[in-house]
Amino acid sequence: MDEGVTIGDGSSIWHLAQVRHGAELGENVIVGRGAYIGEGVHVGNNCKIQNYALVYEPAYLEDGVFIGPAVVLTNDHFPRAVNPDGSAKSASDWEPVGVTLKEGCSVGARATCVAPVTVGRWATVAAGSVVVKDVPDFALVAGVPARRIKWVGRSGFPLDSDGETADGKLTWVDTRTGDRFVEENEILTLVEEGSATANTEVSK
Repeated sequence: MDEGVTIGDGSSIWHLAQVRHGAELGENVIVGRGAYIGEGVHVGNNCKIQNYALVYEPAYLEDGVFIGPAVVLTNDHFPRAVNPDGSAKSASDWEPVGVTLKEGCSVGARATCVAPVTVGRWATVAAGSVVVKDVPDFALVAGVPARRIKWVGRSGFPLDSDGETADGKLTWVDTRTGDRFVEENEILTLVEEGSATANTEVSK
């Protein structure tokens, strides 16, 4: 670890990981073997960054984010090792752009998020996907480039259709938590939080 790293209570960093100057890790964060956390990266509480993930600055992770093994969060629109005159690029020759991961979202193993993109609250990026545009809250995206294929709840499981509202909007339910949602214009909104735990099925 470089100097000037902030690490919250209960956090653990495994061997061969590298955490750069100015990075901020919240409480109960796990950084796996061989992972890289760039300069000034913010990692919220209760995040898990798995083995060999590369979190380049200026990424920003809110609380409860999961980053799978070998995930890459990029930070350069137009990468080059050298300038047109053949001289090596330095830090002053480009401006980093970051990936933002919102509360509770998950990025699966070997997925790549091409900055600048935002992955929404409780969304899921499937393993091996390449994210090139913002991911809505509660969306499950997959593929190259990644596209939404389903909606997922806070439990991480796909939502079940629950009919329509009186004005024709689609409704969805997470049968493990009881959370209920309304979909409008490709945006999903949590309208009622259930009282069930993530391991308990509830009736629709």
